Amino acid sequence: MIRINLLPFRLARKKENIRRQVSVFLLSIVFIGVLLFWLTLSMNNQITETNPKIASVKAEIKRYKAKADRVAQIKKNLKLLEDKLKIVASLKTRRNEQQVLLEEMADRTVQTRMWIESLTANESTVTVAGVAFDNPTIADFMRRLEQSPLFASVDLKRSKIRTFQGDVDLKAFELQCTKRKPEPASPAKGGKK
Repeated sequence: MIRINLLPFRLARKKENIRRQVSVFLLSIVFIGVLLFWLTLSMNNQITETNPKIASVKAEIKRYKAKADRVAQIKKNLKLLEDKLKIVASLKTRRNEQQVLLEEMADRTVQTRMWIESLTANESTVTVAGVAFDNPTIADFMRRLEQSPLFASVDLKRSKIRTFQGDVDLKAFELQCTKRKPEPASPAKGGKK
């Protein structure tokens, strides 16, 4: 029988497998290196392309921020102006209201029998202090004030005798009048039902 020695063939095959594995390993390292180099270059290109865009966006933000600050300042000034206009309108209303109140008081006083010393008004009440010759004059003045469309109620807070110039006794009084609330404007006729 013939014998063949296969050991050198197996040894050569084993060396070939090791050489192939080393080659695949080295080629994969080179491929990975090239791939990483390419990714780094593409990222750098993207960064260099994005930086000018970022700079232009920051410049726009700065420009728009200045405009936004200006708009905010204008809005603030506008609100301040609107508040001032509201105050002026309320002062005009209150001025007319005070004028009407003084005219009403002058019309309702009992001529030659009394006089008003002080008049204090706020949004809901009017306090009147004055001097009259007697209690019926004060009562007549109160009745006249109650008939006025400006007042809802009139209350006598105080009445006392005060001596003037040592020999004349007069009645000093203080009244508190509650203002009537203004009636809301009625809706226009002919509207939709």
